[in-house]
Amino acid sequence: MSESNGDDQRTTSQAQVTSIQETPVTSTEEALKKGHTARARSASDRTKAACRHAGVEADPAEVIAVPTAAASKAANAVRLSADAIAALAEGAPDPAADARHARNAAAAAVLAAQVAQSRSEDELSDAAYHSALKASQAAGKAAGREGMGRSRVLNAEADTAEAAAVAAAKTAGWM
Repeated sequence: MSESNGDDQRTTSQAQVTSIQETPVTSTEEALKKGHTARARSASDRTKAACRHAGVEADPAEVIAVPTAAASKAANAVRLSADAIAALAEGAPDPAADARHARNAAAAAVLAAQVAQSRSEDELSDAAYHSALKASQAAGKAAGREGMGRSRVLNAEADTAEAAAVAAAKTAGWM
């Protein structure tokens, strides 16, 4: 009887483990990845919109080591932004790496905002550029040593700064 009871306990235990393994649970890392990805996509959209507004054709296949012309800067910004989005789509969630990709997309948006600002030179464009810069800095802080992509406070600040950058780009007529 004790052998039978032992077999029942193993079977129950194995069933519980199988049930736990099959239960879809969104992990903290997956939730963080979604947030970083959303922020990166938003920054990428701002990059493309700023380039369109500036009337700069941006061919992401055009790679220039040290871009000086507006078109080259825009092309590099679009390419960097696309690279960040592609990197986020690959692999398992890694909050630190995912936050760095979001930071890279935000930095690319600053390059495009700089091109758009230089073409418009008005207060709304200046505000959009400065908002893009603040969003990039906040994304950098969230990805930095202190946050490593996991800090709720720093991620929230980056999300808020990204939303402000989108609003400023819309107000400037870039989006």
